[in-house]
Amino acid sequence: MKKKTTKAIGVVMAAAMTIMAGCGSSTSAGSASASSAGNPSAGSKDTKKIGVLVADVSGEEALGFRDYYENYIQKNYNVKFDFTDALASAEDEKAAIEKFASKGYDAVISLSSSDRAQQVETCEEYGMYYAVASGVLDEKQYETYKGYDHFVGQIGPSNETEFEAGKAMGEFYKEKGVGKVALYGAFIPNPMHVYRTAGVLAGLGDTYGGTDDMNGMIGQIFQDQGVDLGKVAGDTEVVAFLQGYGDTTTDELNAALQKSPEAFLSVGMASTFFAQTLSEEKIPFSDIDSFTATNSASMKNGSLEYLAGKYSSSIGPVFALVMNAIDGNVIRDKDGNAVSLTQNYLIATDEKTFDTYAVADKGDAPIFDKKSLDSIIGKNVTYDDVKALVESK
Repeated sequence: MKKKTTKAIGVVMAAAMTIMAGCGSSTSAGSASASSAGNPSAGSKDTKKIGVLVADVSGEEALGFRDYYENYIQKNYNVKFDFTDALASAEDEKAAIEKFASKGYDAVISLSSSDRAQQVETCEEYGMYYAVASGVLDEKQYETYKGYDHFVGQIGPSNETEFEAGKAMGEFYKEKGVGKVALYGAFIPNPMHVYRTAGVLAGLGDTYGGTDDMNGMIGQIFQDQGVDLGKVAGDTEVVAFLQGYGDTTTDELNAALQKSPEAFLSVGMASTFFAQTLSEEKIPFSDIDSFTATNSASMKNGSLEYLAGKYSSSIGPVFALVMNAIDGNVIRDKDGNAVSLTQNYLIATDEKTFDTYAVADKGDAPIFDKKSLDSIIGKNVTYDDVKALVESK
C-alpha cells in the first residue's frame, strides 16, 4: 500500500527555524554551493528546485556528475540544482533533506548512501520527490519503498552489476598472471564499494572467509567493515588493503608499496588519491570510476591499465524521472512500482578505447543530451519509454 503524505507547513517551518539557527557556522550537512545559488533563474516561478545529496565532493566521478547537472542540464532546462557539501553520516543526510524542505525544494536526488532508507522516509515525510542516481537500494529496501508516493526510482548499476564489475577487474589481473596485489576498498561500508571489493576478490580467484559466493562475501565484509587479510585465500596474494579518504591512507599506501605489489586494484577514486604516487613508483593500477581528464592522463602515461567507467551523463535519466514527477507524471512500471533500471559499466584497457568513451560524453554533446532526455520528459511518457532509452545507451 502506498504511503500517503502531504506537505506539513508547520513541520517544515519548524525544521527551517531549527536549521536557520545553526546557519552562523559552516557544516557539511546540506550546505548549498555558491555556484548553484548564483543561477539567475533561481527566482523564476516555474523553476524546479532539486537538492542533490553528495558524499564525495572531490572524486573524478562526483565532479563529472556535478559538471553535467550544473553546466549542461541547468543550462538546458528550467531547473536549479543545490549540491550539499560532503555528507559523512546518516544524520548529515537527514539534516540536508530537512534544509531542502525548509527552502521549498521540489525533489532530492541522492549521490550519498549512508542511510538511503532514512532518505526515502524523510523525503516522503516532507512531500519531496526522491530518486537515487548513484548506487541503488538493496533488494529488501526497494521492496519496502517501491510503492511510496514520492519515491520516483533508481537508475544505475545494480548491486549485482557492481559485483560483476569488480569480478571482471580481478579476472583481468588473474589472466595476466599477476600474483601479488594491493587493494583499495574506498569507502566501505558504502554498499557499492562492498560489492565491488567482493567481486575483485572473487575475480582474483580468492575466497573470503572460506567462500567465493557473492552474498557470503559481502555479508562478511559488511560485518568486518573492511577486508581482513587473514580471511583472504586463493590464487592471488593480497598483500595490503586500504580504505578511507586520501590523507588518512597516505601512510598505509606507503606501507603497502613497501610490500612490492605487482598491481594496485581500486574500487573507486584511485586517480583522486593515488595516481601520482603509483605513476612515480611505476605500479600499474585499475579503478571503477569514470571517463574523466585525470583518468585519461593516467591511461595515457600507462599507469592506469584498466578502467570500468560510467559516463557523467549517465545520471540524465534520473533527472528526467524527477522532472516528470514534479510535473505530475510519476513514472511507474506495469505493477505500479517506482522505476528500477540497471546500467552497465564500459571497460577501457587502452588509450584509444578510453578516448572513444570520453569524447562521446563531453561538454555540449553528452550521451544523454537534451534531445534524448526530451524524449522521456512529458505527460505522455511511460515506463517503457524510459526503459528503452536507458537500455539503448
